[in-house]
Amino acid sequence: MGNTENPLLGTWHLVIWDIAYGDGRPASLPFGTNPNGLICYTHDGTMSACIASANRPHLTSESVRSAPVAERLAAFETFFQYAGHYQLRMNDGQQQVVHSVTHALNPNFVGSQQVRNVAFSEDGRLTLSASDTVPGTSVARHHRLVWQRSDANIAIHP
Repeated sequence: MGNTENPLLGTWHLVIWDIAYGDGRPASLPFGTNPNGLICYTHDGTMSACIASANRPHLTSESVRSAPVAERLAAFETFFQYAGHYQLRMNDGQQQVVHSVTHALNPNFVGSQQVRNVAFSEDGRLTLSASDTVPGTSVARHHRLVWQRSDANIAIHP
């Protein structure tokens, strides 16, 4: 696919990830107000995404293996990653991208298909969204991740 056929190609930086809830509770920001994130889409159909909370504390140990359990848990809970193959498709008039996960921080994601609705804003931002339910409940939630195409002038979070 060329760029005109595949508008996802390239590297995108996360602007915001918010979750709206069907029970009226306030929206949440799972990685805070200033998350770090990249999603990359390549010509060969491979994708990789990673998201982290801003200002994650360093471990007190040089090695994650010798860090205290609470620090390892905090590191896991403040980072999200998966990678695999992707395909664009249309579903009921909605453009979608299907991520077929082959690698993930969360082992439960491996082998799954993560389907995201795709939308582009007039200013060139990419929104990937999906709906599901809050685990263990019937409460609907809607994830919305807004991305800005990579540019040499974009400041990357330290």
